[in-house]
Amino acid sequence: MIEKILLADSGTGHSEEMLKALMGLPSIQRASVTILHVVPSKVTSEAMTAKWEEGGRVLATAIQSLNLDPNRVSTILQQGDPKDVVCRVAEEIDTDLIIMGSRGLKRLESILENSVSQYVFQLSNRPMLLVKDDIYVKKINRVMVAMDRSDSAKKCLDLALFLLRDIKGGQLVLVHVNRDLQSKSSEVSMVNAEKDPVLAPAVAEAKKQGVSYRCIASTGKPGEEICRIAEELNIDLLMLGSPDRRPSIAKSLPDLDRLLGTSLSDYVRVYAKCPVLLARTAA
Repeated sequence: MIEKILLADSGTGHSEEMLKALMGLPSIQRASVTILHVVPSKVTSEAMTAKWEEGGRVLATAIQSLNLDPNRVSTILQQGDPKDVVCRVAEEIDTDLIIMGSRGLKRLESILENSVSQYVFQLSNRPMLLVKDDIYVKKINRVMVAMDRSDSAKKCLDLALFLLRDIKGGQLVLVHVNRDLQSKSSEVSMVNAEKDPVLAPAVAEAKKQGVSYRCIASTGKPGEEICRIAEELNIDLLMLGSPDRRPSIAKSLPDLDRLLGTSLSDYVRVYAKCPVLLARTAA
């Protein structure tokens, strides 16, 4: 499921720590890793030289810090607009997962401050693991999947089961939030949650693969509920599907719902207090 990982390393944030946590999972240990650092274009040759040298140091430090199998890691140092380069390299190496740091900017801030992670997520259909600068990366044991009836949620479930395979003491937390913008949050019992028509197929799949699970069916504002539950249960990794609702003719353009911060995935990206893996599928 995840055989190629692209780490977009800016030299700051917690993306390297996130990769370390992932590589500690039995299902990921044999994956190949490409570490990419992008040198932004500068006006003067002196500034460019300094940036190239700095980029080389970032990659060298990452290789030393991550302590990966030399046969399974490669580095790329390229010049250009970071968001364009990350998208292009992700396609060129056919990566299964992009890992990036994120400042967790809200709504229009991400546009006005030229957020790389936000734009890469807009224009790439590949799963993307965002690691905010203000969170603590932990060993992965509890993985939460926010379920609905979308194909992208099913993709997240498949990825979560893959990640949790062979983890001693690992747990899959399945959450379905019935959208109700007026009522306060409420949850039903574990027994009844298993009968939730959205969660029941996911429960069956977890049982089939022998993965320990917990079910939560809740009512309220989906973004707030997902973030609240993830924090209360001390979740190590939150996974969320994000269907692409753009028409085919607009696939190369940003999704305005996400750029304006009105989508569920954008809310969770900003407010979740743990790493967030967003999976995309075409509508």
